[in-house]
Amino acid sequence: MRFLLLYATQKGQAKAIAEEIWEQAGARGLEADMHCISEMDKYNLETEKDPVVIVISTTGTGDPPDTARKFVKKIQDTTLPPDHFAHLQYGLLGLGDSEYTFFCNGGKTVDRRLQELGAQHFYDTGLADDCVGLELVVDPWIDGLWLALKEAFLLQKEKEGMSSVVNAVSSSLSAALHGVHELNLSSEVQNLKLEDEGVRNSDVLSQKLVDINLVASTRDTEPSLVHSIPSVSQSALNIPALPPEYIEVQFQDTHGENPDLSSLISEGTTFEVPVTKAVQLTREDAIKTALLLELDIADTVFDYQPGDAFCVICPNNVNEVEELLQILGLSEKGEHFICVKVKQGTKKRGAARPQHIPERSTLKFILTWCLEIRAIPKKAFLRALVECTSDVGEKRRLQELCSRQGASDYTRFIRDSNVCLLDLLHAFPSCKPSLNLLIEHLPKLQARSYSVSSSNLYQPGKLWFVFNIVEFPACPARPVSRKGVCTGWLAELVAPLLHPNKNTLNTEGGSSSTEKISIFARPNNTFHLPADPSVPFMMVGPGTGISPFIGFLQHRQKLREEHADWEFGETWLFFGCRHQDRDYLFKDELRCFLENGTLTHLKVCFSRDFSTAEVAQPKYVQDIIRLYAKEVARVLLKERGYFYVCGDKKHMADGVSDAVVDILSMEMEADKLEAMKILATLREAKRYLQDVWS
Repeated sequence: MRFLLLYATQKGQAKAIAEEIWEQAGARGLEADMHCISEMDKYNLETEKDPVVIVISTTGTGDPPDTARKFVKKIQDTTLPPDHFAHLQYGLLGLGDSEYTFFCNGGKTVDRRLQELGAQHFYDTGLADDCVGLELVVDPWIDGLWLALKEAFLLQKEKEGMSSVVNAVSSSLSAALHGVHELNLSSEVQNLKLEDEGVRNSDVLSQKLVDINLVASTRDTEPSLVHSIPSVSQSALNIPALPPEYIEVQFQDTHGENPDLSSLISEGTTFEVPVTKAVQLTREDAIKTALLLELDIADTVFDYQPGDAFCVICPNNVNEVEELLQILGLSEKGEHFICVKVKQGTKKRGAARPQHIPERSTLKFILTWCLEIRAIPKKAFLRALVECTSDVGEKRRLQELCSRQGASDYTRFIRDSNVCLLDLLHAFPSCKPSLNLLIEHLPKLQARSYSVSSSNLYQPGKLWFVFNIVEFPACPARPVSRKGVCTGWLAELVAPLLHPNKNTLNTEGGSSSTEKISIFARPNNTFHLPADPSVPFMMVGPGTGISPFIGFLQHRQKLREEHADWEFGETWLFFGCRHQDRDYLFKDELRCFLENGTLTHLKVCFSRDFSTAEVAQPKYVQDIIRLYAKEVARVLLKERGYFYVCGDKKHMADGVSDAVVDILSMEMEADKLEAMKILATLREAKRYLQDVWS
């Protein structure tokens, strides 16, 4: 029994889930014909008779992944008739993040269009949320898929007039569904090694209780990363199938050169540019440390508009790389070149060397520039680590963490605690993974995206950007505190350039440091100034969310200087921070913009400053916006102005959109639903724009 399995992935999640479906299908005696949705020469939906399963992620502000662009363009052809896919039966699993406005929009776009073209669901659409954990929807969706496929196959046979074989098909499928290898392992230690091939291919592991003292002391009443309590500790476990190994690593000598960083990037041209200035924008006692960096792009063809973003190619922390080499027992091999190939005879379908791994480079280069060693380990990785763990209690705990029964422990102690591979290897010291396992399971080290904080018109050849140094404090699951991969690296890189006692943007870099970083463009097609300068606009950017608006105001100031005869619309900025004297970013610059008329209105709030005023002062930007309800409604509705929001998604941007909905509802005397529709229309018209992060 065959079905077509298509995936559209941006960072590899959808592909990994499709591979899980492919493996489970094989264990059930079904044939999943799996392809990336971009490989349109290998499948044809126009003539497809078998059921189709689609796994698709979402990227950017609700776009389908890059690999699905051609497919989406093809099915959105308006000349296609409404019965174009009337023959098609499909089930779709969409991946997204509810932190963002257009949740799962990649999947929803494809689903909606297939429906419009007459395709039929044989299984309900699943929408998985990375904000709370994809597996909460993905696992049960895959579980239910097999019964839905069984019914789809039966319906297919009936349609083909083959009712005589329906019973035979039914019985063979029932066997496939229920004949999943079930093994009862005794609690004897030697049987916990899971070396039996049957266990490798099984997705159900029923295991009698291991002596509880092996797992945790009886005094422990609270679960943690390293130990469980009943009922998990006493449960039979459903654990994922063991992913087949598919990478082979060959060590060579130390002669040769590592690839250029630009070869790791497929998104466009890479530029190596010097950092010419670094300023700490916050006081030493601020809760978060914000830095401004200036890059010299004068000798490049790199171009940008205010509101654009760009990406920084960053390495992993050098100490963490050394630590990992030590645990792997490869400290002496860091400078050796390695050749990465596909393992001969692997059972992984379509196995290929990951594109982000060079064919030949040093081991240290791969761990530094290619693999996201800070990634939160997926359950399939935990399942593979079980096989590399010798201590029986540690082995059982890793099984629990990747099992269905241990799902809430996985969320609490791994996902929500931001645990990475190094944390796991410290917590489970008998776990000694091989290098090929890391290459197979760790994702690509992604370049980090930042908003441009300047205007090329205002200061040609220069690019500013602002960031908070991200801090991950120590916690029970992670005994050491860490800084963000990119922000920690940048802060260390520019430390010699910083002037702690002269924190002004006019300070010339006194150091002769010529540190360079590699960047590439990530143009933003929408988060730009209105094309018509006479149109008014409002900006909401607390904290480092102010970053793109400094570029907006620099640009506007230059336009006003160069075009005295133009008409310019009013500009509003709503800014907030914790303390007026500690983290009020760009305070002097904003005062200048206000004094010279570039900025018409500046409204600020301070969430942690104690106020002696009788009337409670607004604490957050969403509170100040409500105080200017009439002005917001006037700019958006009467004057067809623009509204920009930049910064934290969950704690700010959602609060701002709620405030705008309430304002529209109140000022138009409409109910909340009507106001929400108006906001949706403003978003569609690209007049309510967000640049947000979670």
